[in-house]
Amino acid sequence: MEMAVSTSTQALDEFDRNVPRICGVCGDKATGFHFNAMTCEGCKGFFRRSMKRKATFTCPFNGSCNITKDNRRHCQACRLKRCVEIGMMKEFILTDEEVQRKKDLIQRRKEEEALREAQRPRLTDEQQNLISSLVEAHHKTYDDSYTDFARFRPPVREGPVTRSASRAASLHSLSDASSDSFSHSPESGDSKVNLSNLLMMYQEQGSSPDSAEDDGSRLSMLPHLADLVSYSIQKVIGFAKMIPGFRDLTAEDQIALLKSSAIEVIMLRSNQSFSLEDMSWTCGAPDFKYCVNDVTKAGHTLELLEPLVKFQVGLKKLNLHEEEHVLLMAICLLSPDRPGVQDHARVETLQDNMCEVLQAYIRVNHPGGRLLYAKMIQKLADLRSLNEEHSKQYRLLSFQPEHSMQLTPLVLEVFGGQVT
Repeated sequence: MEMAVSTSTQALDEFDRNVPRICGVCGDKATGFHFNAMTCEGCKGFFRRSMKRKATFTCPFNGSCNITKDNRRHCQACRLKRCVEIGMMKEFILTDEEVQRKKDLIQRRKEEEALREAQRPRLTDEQQNLISSLVEAHHKTYDDSYTDFARFRPPVREGPVTRSASRAASLHSLSDASSDSFSHSPESGDSKVNLSNLLMMYQEQGSSPDSAEDDGSRLSMLPHLADLVSYSIQKVIGFAKMIPGFRDLTAEDQIALLKSSAIEVIMLRSNQSFSLEDMSWTCGAPDFKYCVNDVTKAGHTLELLEPLVKFQVGLKKLNLHEEEHVLLMAICLLSPDRPGVQDHARVETLQDNMCEVLQAYIRVNHPGGRLLYAKMIQKLADLRSLNEEHSKQYRLLSFQPEHSMQLTPLVLEVFGGQVT
C-alpha cells in the first residue's frame, strides 16, 4: 500500500510545475516528456538519431556505465540502454513527413493568432490620450477623502436652525473654500479664465447673512447641503476646463453648458460615494454620510429623491470603469441641445468624439458588454428628467427669501434662482 501511495505521489510530482523536472537519462534539466519519458533536449535528440539510424553501440566497459550530464557522450551504448529503461519508445518518433506536418500546423496557428491579434479592437493613441486627460481631470477635481467637507456650514439633523448657528456657519464661509479649491487647479493663475462671470461672482462673496429663526427645522440641512452643492459646482467647473476642446468654445457657450449640466454632472460624480448597502452617500466622516432624509431637510421632496436614488442604484450596478465614468460625465456636459448654446455644431463635434471613444473603450475592455453603451446613454436621458424636477423644486425654494438667504451666490447663479 505504501508503495502504491509513493508511486502515485511521484506521478503527481511529474506533472507539478513547481517540482524541478530532471532528465531520467542523464540527470540534466528536463524540458518535458519526449518519446514517453521525461528527458532533456540532448537525450531526446540522441534517442531520435539512434532509432532513425538503427545504430548499434557497444560499451567498452562492462555495460553498466553511470550516465551523467557530464559524461553522457562517453558511452553511447549505456546511454541508449538507459533511454529504453526509463520508457522511451521508438514508436513515438515521428517520420520526416509527420515532423513537417507538425511544423506546418504550428506555423498556421501562429499566423491565425497574429491575424486575430491584428483584428482585435484597440484604442488609438489619440483616444488613449483623451481618456488619460479626462481621468487626470477627474482626479484633480474630486477629492475622495472629502476633507473639504469640514469647511462647510455644519450639518444640522435635529432641532431648529438658530441665529447663532447661522452666525457660526458664516465663519465657514465658502469664500475661503473657493480660493482654496481653485488654487489646486492647474489653470488657477490664468488671468483669462473663460468662466469669469461665475468665478468672480463666487470668489467675491462675503459672509453668509444671518438667517431668520426657522420655526420648523424643516430645512435644517439646507445651509450645509447648499455649501456642498456650491463646492461641487466649483469642482465641475474645474473638470470642464480640463476637457480637451472645452476652453476653445466661446465663454457664453461654456457658461450655458455648465449652468444646464452642473446638477447632472454632480449626480454622476456623487455615484462614486453612493453605497448600495444602505442607499446613502458616504463621504468620509460620519457627519458627512447622507441619506434621503437629509436631502428632504434641504427642501427637496420625494418626487426628486425617489428617482434620484433609483438612478444612483442603476448607475452603480453598471460597474463602470473609471474611464467609462469620466467619459460619461464629459458626454453629459458637452450636450449641444442645452439652453443658451449658440455653436451647436462645434459642441456636437466634441460630444460625438467622446461618444466614439466611449464605444471604442467598451469594445476593447468590455467585449461582452454589447448593451453597455446603450444603457449608459439611457442614464443621460434619466438625468434630464431629474434635472427638470430639481429645477422645479429649486425654484420653489429660491423664491422664498428666508430659504434663498441660506444659498450661496454660486448656487443662485448656476441654478437661476432669484431672491424676492
